[in-house]
Amino acid sequence: MEDSIKNVLLQEVTDMYSIPSTGAFNIRLNSQSDARHSTENIEIVSKTDKPGIDIKIKPNTVGETVYIPAIVTKTGVHDLVYNDFYIGENSDIIIVAGCGIHNDGCDSSEHNGIHRFFVGKNAKVKYLEKHIGIGEGTGERIINPQTEIEAGENSYIEMETTQLKGVDSTIRITKAKAEEGATVVVKEKILTHGKQYAETRFEIDLNGDNSSVSLVSRSVAKDKSVQRFVSVINGNAKCAGHSECDAIIMDDATVSAVPEITANNIEASLIHEAAIGKIAGEQIIKLMTLGLTEEEAEAQIVNGFLK
Repeated sequence: MEDSIKNVLLQEVTDMYSIPSTGAFNIRLNSQSDARHSTENIEIVSKTDKPGIDIKIKPNTVGETVYIPAIVTKTGVHDLVYNDFYIGENSDIIIVAGCGIHNDGCDSSEHNGIHRFFVGKNAKVKYLEKHIGIGEGTGERIINPQTEIEAGENSYIEMETTQLKGVDSTIRITKAKAEEGATVVVKEKILTHGKQYAETRFEIDLNGDNSSVSLVSRSVAKDKSVQRFVSVINGNAKCAGHSECDAIIMDDATVSAVPEITANNIEASLIHEAAIGKIAGEQIIKLMTLGLTEEEAEAQIVNGFLK
């Protein structure tokens, strides 16, 4: 039973149907390493001072993918892990992470992942992270990711984070420092319902000339759920920063957006945009004329918004 749940969660967060036989990966299951494999260019080793792993990617590694999902299948698990990524110069890689929690009990289950990225000169990283919660228990499913990025000269890191179902509480913290010519891109999608709570905090320091950041958050809050979006961008050099928060609010939900942009250099160009609103009535009516019910029309609009 546990294996089948594990495989369902693996598929949900990484699109893997089972543990692969090749490639670089580390599967974390209920606070323990469940399976691991390194390659010639990607080495994964356990930390000796605290729970977690070091992922060491050799310079000039191109076209490889490393999987590091964390899975919780039991109630009452409180997991904390520290993962550090060392990405060598001139690399171009994909990292697939994420966490899935299955909780059929009455105690809360929790995963807290603290990830640090040291991105070398001219390196390129795409980071994919999905969070989901499933199970019929009354215990909460809690996921709190923290990410720290040091983007080296002329490097590029793009993060796509998705949380669309089942997570009762999440506080997502992302901090980044961008050196000369470095680019940081974050694309976030969140859906909350019931009494769920989701908070996102960004703190970005653009320290090098021609560094840039783009933060885009799209979210939908239903029922009595609460969402909070906080973004802080500090332009400390000739740089460009853009933060955008678009949210659909439904039912009795609450959504807040708190922007802060600070230019500490005369050539810093910083922009923040935020839009919070309900689904337009004419959108629903138009879809209903095509044969959809009101509920189906709302679902269609929400799905399209979060794509």
